[in-house]
Amino acid sequence: VQLVESGGGLVQPGGSLTLSCAASGIIFNIYTMGWYRQAPGKQRELVATVTTGGTRNYADSVKGRFTISRDNAKNTVYLQMNSLKSEDTAVYYCNSARGGMNFWGKGTLVTVSS
Repeated sequence: VQLVESGGGLVQPGGSLTLSCAASGIIFNIYTMGWYRQAPGKQRELVATVTTGGTRNYADSVKGRFTISRDNAKNTVYLQMNSLKSEDTAVYYCNSARGGMNFWGKGTLVTVSS
């Protein structure tokens, strides 16, 4: 199983960024897909998830600013991030989950700074 994130980088406060996660080695459309993040010195936390049926769940801190979506034909999940804040700075990890199985990508760094 491979989850490969891309799209991270440096962005100014108020800016936007879109992360992508390409999955291989799994039957993508039967997995809940999600994005998590880990800021320096902090624990990894949930950002957003999208189920196989398309139900989305967001952390309160990103509601109204971030949008998660999935393209089952491309085995890819996206995270559109708008109105970015300095506190969004973190390594963002892609996750796939089904039952007791969890798979993780290696992460992509997002830095929000002027």
